[in-house]
Amino acid sequence: MTVPSDEELHALAARVGERLREARHRLVTAESCTGGWIAKTVTDLPGSSDWFDCGMVAYSYEAKQAMLGVNPHTLEQEGAVSRETVVEMVSGALVHSGASVAVAVTGIAGPGGGTEDKPVGTVWIAWKGRGGYPRAELFQFAGNREAVRRQTVAAALLGLDAL
Repeated sequence: MTVPSDEELHALAARVGERLREARHRLVTAESCTGGWIAKTVTDLPGSSDWFDCGMVAYSYEAKQAMLGVNPHTLEQEGAVSRETVVEMVSGALVHSGASVAVAVTGIAGPGGGTEDKPVGTVWIAWKGRGGYPRAELFQFAGNREAVRRQTVAAALLGLDAL
């Protein structure tokens, strides 16, 4: 994936917003490595209050547990950057909001924090509609911290556009 510009991110968010508005859905975001960037991107758009419910930034283990209901055992056994954690994040976001559609992201944006098993650029993203099953996908993005985060925002929005 190429690193998207602000204009590209906003165009993608506008397309997602229009689809959510037409379907009468409301979105919640549960973000770790993006630090609220997805929520910022969508709320930059006029009229986003029609389809955006709230955003939760849960960076620490404690925040993931308290805000999103992520099981401490999941974090201990699988780590914050895992399929299991992102699935619990996306499900918890729906439980703790009035939204009908959720996206969750967790990853290693760098420059530090990577390991051999989970190098910098490793990102898990999950999407879920209320009453549905979560879909989770693993990404390996390249570039510096900002590039990894921009690509994560774009992939999260693209996944919402495909719901």
